[in-house]
Amino acid sequence: MRTRLVEIDDAAALMAIYNPEVLETTNTFDLVARSLDEQRRWIVEHQSSHPCIVAVNDEDEAGDQGARGDRIVGFAVISPFRSRPAYASTVENSVYVHRDARGRGVGELLMRELITTAKDSGYHALIARIVGENGGSIRLHEKVGFTLVGTEIEVGRKHNQWLDVVEYQYVVPRH
Repeated sequence: MRTRLVEIDDAAALMAIYNPEVLETTNTFDLVARSLDEQRRWIVEHQSSHPCIVAVNDEDEAGDQGARGDRIVGFAVISPFRSRPAYASTVENSVYVHRDARGRGVGELLMRELITTAKDSGYHALIARIVGENGGSIRLHEKVGFTLVGTEIEVGRKHNQWLDVVEYQYVVPRH
């Protein structure tokens, strides 16, 4: 398994991972699945200062074909945390793994690579905002060094239920 930066022709593979989470779970607070054009625009937004990386495993049955004919089994991305200038060195992260590839180390590979990418890009802190019932994501973030910094009570509503968000933080070590 390896990682690489996302490419525009990965759009369908990313949609195949992300859209079921939108429609069937509370793992994302998006309510409407992305179209192919929307996914392509999203990728363009994440090809510069806030990159997206994909995990590729050509020997896996899971995943969908990416830009190079490889099998994309997950993706991770950093996004701006807040719009005010003093927050510029802080980013928010997201990670999604194909349902058939979970439990195989894909998320950990992506998160470790994303932390390195964020550090190399000059970011100081990463924030993960995770729906409180997503134990897998919570365990993953703790495993790679994130620390719980707070809980927001009933800040989202999806599938007729109120949802809490736990906030985790990783501070890039200074050398």
